[in-house]
Amino acid sequence: MAAEPGRAPLSWRGWRLWPQSFTALWRESLQFRTVLITIGLSSFAILVIGAYLSFSVQANLFQSRLDQVLGASNRADIAAQRVLESSDAADRAAVQGVFSSARGLIETTSSSQYIALIRVPDQEASSIAPQDLVSPGLSSVLTPELRAQVQADRDGQFWQSVSLANDSGGADPGVVVGTQIEIPEAGRYELYLGYSFADADQTLRFVQLTGSIGAIALLIMLAVITLFVVRWVIDPIRQAALTSRRLAGGDLEVRMPEKGADELATLARSFNGMADSLQARIAELAELSVMQQRFVSDVSHELRTPLTTIRLAGDVLDAQRESFPPDTARTVELLHTQTERFELLLSDLLEISRYDAGSVTLALESTNLVQLAGDAIESMHTLAEQRGSDVRLVAPGGHFDSELDPRRIRRIVRNLLGNAIEHGEGRPIVVTVDSDEAAVALAVRDYGFGMTPEDAERVFDRFWRADPSRKRTIGGTGLGLAISLEDAVAHGGRLEVWSAPSLGSCFRLTLPRHAGDEIPSSPIPLPPEDAAGTATAVLDLIDSTGSVTTLDDEPSTRKGARDA
Repeated sequence: MAAEPGRAPLSWRGWRLWPQSFTALWRESLQFRTVLITIGLSSFAILVIGAYLSFSVQANLFQSRLDQVLGASNRADIAAQRVLESSDAADRAAVQGVFSSARGLIETTSSSQYIALIRVPDQEASSIAPQDLVSPGLSSVLTPELRAQVQADRDGQFWQSVSLANDSGGADPGVVVGTQIEIPEAGRYELYLGYSFADADQTLRFVQLTGSIGAIALLIMLAVITLFVVRWVIDPIRQAALTSRRLAGGDLEVRMPEKGADELATLARSFNGMADSLQARIAELAELSVMQQRFVSDVSHELRTPLTTIRLAGDVLDAQRESFPPDTARTVELLHTQTERFELLLSDLLEISRYDAGSVTLALESTNLVQLAGDAIESMHTLAEQRGSDVRLVAPGGHFDSELDPRRIRRIVRNLLGNAIEHGEGRPIVVTVDSDEAAVALAVRDYGFGMTPEDAERVFDRFWRADPSRKRTIGGTGLGLAISLEDAVAHGGRLEVWSAPSLGSCFRLTLPRHAGDEIPSSPIPLPPEDAAGTATAVLDLIDSTGSVTTLDDEPSTRKGARDA
């Protein structure tokens, strides 16, 4: 099985990485899991069936051979007993001759090479009784239990499994069969015949070896067959995944090939139907988006002419406001204020429509962010004084020129300052500028009532307000932060927010030092360094550097950046 791209293949040199590689392969490859599970289950089934067959063959071979040797032993016993009973020997020599004849008959009839004739103990002594006869290798396997059974039953036949020595110095499985015979004038003797089961053992080993080889061959065939079948089944799934990625990448014309009428063909047809539906829906949404953008742009442009007329008339009336009665003067003042706000709203709508249409072009210039922040703070000084907020600039870094669009960055800073002044509850506001070798950043920190995590998630949404019942007091349009986010993304930067209820907020703008560069991290931490993790926010002081020390609880943070 070929290794998939991006995955390190298993090798002998990297054996320590085998567990991790195996785990990754198991998790990522359906084909590998299927083949491995099939081999595992098949191996278990073959092992169970093979063990059952092996035990069955072993039992049948043993029982068949046992029946054979028991029959042979019984025939030898009967033949020997007849010879002994037909003899009229009365002296030791004659009895010994009959004994030898019976022994030869037993060897011929039983085909056993292991014979033992042992006089049963506890009998009267006899001067003509032959001496005990035991074949080499048999005396050591005659157990007391077997001899006791044979001695206790004159007519019984008993057997016991033993290991018999062979000519090569090893041992073969076998059986010893014991019974009694009686020699006239000499008494009763224990007769033991040993039979080797080497031939049955060889047959069993051959069957087991053949079965093992067949099982291994079967497993290999199953693995190969499973591999090809799984590949055949998974290929359409891989094709569907590849097609999905191409669809996600914007290639709406790509489709899966449809072949046959089986389930895989049904999958392809269903997938292609879904792709057709998505393409139609995306085209419809794109058309609606274009219509919406055109509508916003057209309405904004169409409203500019009457708005300009109203603005001019309002300016004329505002210039003569002191000559009007108080009620009329107040009306003229409201008309002038709302006309300015309406004009600002139209400008923001036009700017948003340009971003939606993708027609924004940056006018990059060498810009010093510290100076730009200072100018923005100066322009907001009057408003900050009216709200009772003291705005301080802290700039440990950023004293160099970067490639920025100063108009858009100035708009971001003014929006962040205006937001901090409006929600800062008259407390100090700290603007921090810092930099590193890759980026320059600006953060606006206020100590107002802050936001919940849910509100922080939506703070960059268009026309969104955390408290709908709260009126805007500095003339915002509800699009400032949304436009600021778009301005930051257009520069390849990020605009992020940290906030906690009753502890204030911190907006951080991070921009690349050089246009088009990546930003690995921001020079300014977020949450801010004065977020110490306690439940109470305590504003201590603003020192000579303009730094602010607070203690606050666990903050909520939201990234407002999007991939450019």
